[in-house]
Amino acid sequence: MSQEFTPTKANLLKSKDALDFSKKGFSLLDKKRTVLIREVMGLVEKANEIQKLVEEKFEEGYRALQVVNMTIGINNVQEIALSIPKDESFEILYRSIMGLEVPTVEYEKKEDHPTYSFYRTNPAMDIAAKKFLEIKYLIYELAEIENAVYKIAMEIKKTGKRANALDKIQIPRYEEAVKYIQDVLEEKEREDFFRLKKVKDRF
Repeated sequence: MSQEFTPTKANLLKSKDALDFSKKGFSLLDKKRTVLIREVMGLVEKANEIQKLVEEKFEEGYRALQVVNMTIGINNVQEIALSIPKDESFEILYRSIMGLEVPTVEYEKKEDHPTYSFYRTNPAMDIAAKKFLEIKYLIYELAEIENAVYKIAMEIKKTGKRANALDKIQIPRYEEAVKYIQDVLEEKEREDFFRLKKVKDRF
């Protein structure tokens, strides 16, 4: 420590400033980590709810699809499915969570208007199509949440490392430096005081 920090008043002030800055930095990182943990916990809970809903909708959709397959035939269902145009009308935007850019899926829920002909189809086909349309929007939402959870989890890990580096290394280092410099300067002041006293006693 003595080799790293020369015991001067200037270095004492610098070390105190660095210590104060490190403590403020740790406090901010700790608050950020807390906010991110709360955010990710809420998102995980929401993701679990949507995941259950997706599973339920898939079961309903496949049941409806089985009815369609049995009533109009698998080949007809495949032809109709291939005739339905792909709908990828969504946009990836970003929102900020404590300075972290998290992608969001922006889309507009469209009303269920069949694009296939009613010829060779039946109401079961409409039900199946509606169920899978609902699933598509749920998957958009689930993908957004799972991506956000991953990004936030990585940020929590990174923030935790920085906070620990300040708490376990940087802050103790400057605390030790401040104590060392103060002790040396106080000892020097005492020596100067006694020296001065001896000089005064001679005259």
